[in-house]
Amino acid sequence: MVNDQLWERRDGPDRVKQVLPFSAFDSGDPEKLWEFMAAYEKKTGGQILAIPHNGNISNGQMYAEVIKGKDMTKDYAERRARWEPLMEATQEKGDGEAHPKLSPEDEFADFENWDFGDSFGNPKKDWMLQYEYARSTLKNGIRLEDKLGANPFKYGMIGSSDNHVSMTTTREENYFGKLPNEEPSPKRYKEAFVKDKKTGETIVSAWQLGASGLVAVWARENTREAIFDAMARKEVYASTGTRMTVRVFGGWDFQPDEVQRPDFAAQGYDRGVPMGGDLKSAPAGAVPSFMIRALRDPDGANLDRVQVIKGWLGSDGKTHERIYDVAVSDGRKIGADGRCKTPVGTTVDVANASYTNSIGDVMLMAHWRDPDFDPEQRAFYYVRVIEIPTPRWTAYDAKRFGITMPKEVTMTVQDRAYTSPIWYTP
Repeated sequence: MVNDQLWERRDGPDRVKQVLPFSAFDSGDPEKLWEFMAAYEKKTGGQILAIPHNGNISNGQMYAEVIKGKDMTKDYAERRARWEPLMEATQEKGDGEAHPKLSPEDEFADFENWDFGDSFGNPKKDWMLQYEYARSTLKNGIRLEDKLGANPFKYGMIGSSDNHVSMTTTREENYFGKLPNEEPSPKRYKEAFVKDKKTGETIVSAWQLGASGLVAVWARENTREAIFDAMARKEVYASTGTRMTVRVFGGWDFQPDEVQRPDFAAQGYDRGVPMGGDLKSAPAGAVPSFMIRALRDPDGANLDRVQVIKGWLGSDGKTHERIYDVAVSDGRKIGADGRCKTPVGTTVDVANASYTNSIGDVMLMAHWRDPDFDPEQRAFYYVRVIEIPTPRWTAYDAKRFGITMPKEVTMTVQDRAYTSPIWYTP
């Protein structure tokens, strides 16, 4: 397990929020990291949290249940939840929300996936995948909570770039790459990102990098303290690069027309919980209801749809998932099964690296009640918002440099956002 960032919060005249040097905790052992963090808080009076990388090239190690050859304990689970409240669900080295082998009924799961193996070129085995992706990790978390009495993977979701060129450029038309050899040039798409250590053959090419990602924070004020506190309570969401606005509240008595109220947020906080929050012990006969708003990036693409992703622990001790389309653009219909089978279409002109917002909607709103709620089952709900197709950074490069790329190079993308979950505990 490798932790990407440590964030610090201090109160007082010298208060700061910063990333601490990696050398301070580069031990490869998360428990030593947590010991360092605990000692730091005790010594300084500050507050600190860690955010792990996305796990898609960890070959099953990032969110494993077996720790140093032994099954996870409650103590370990509690400490992990204490020090690591957030997970990186998307970044340049592939998206980490879902995988089609884990979610075969999710037509949007095949998004910027990296499943070649680890960073050393060791091959991937299918059993490893569930310990690498956000959705499966959230499902494993509620199962472990039922078993141990603590959820080690009660994560909020963020995105970040993880680039090494001192530039946060996540827009497709302005992507500067992850490493210096992947800065804009006519040949960067074919640069090797990962090579086989033995043969020297390219395993991952630079064109497979995604122009991602960003973290959005719902803070009560624009201060370092408020931003840190919002991260700690998981009131955050991940974007794969665009600056769309997404908000969700869960409660027991929200009504359909309330999502359009001018005091939508005030009602959400007063009578429910925001993303990252908890619903507990359902009142008799009550069903969780959710108010959701999504607004496109002002300088970006319209929205295709808003979805609620539900994961739950069944009476059989196994975890399950289901996707509900709760709002779709262009007057399309959502079927009785909760899904819209009609694609939004595309306006992308790949040759000219252009598109129009003649499809999709600027804003989508939804009030949704869980039609399959069981008050005895642990569950989580998060929102995924998907944009209409747009040119990928590879299409912009092809146009900019007048080059033709091989057919396997992906030229379009549907950027998206993932909110932190809202959990239900019986």
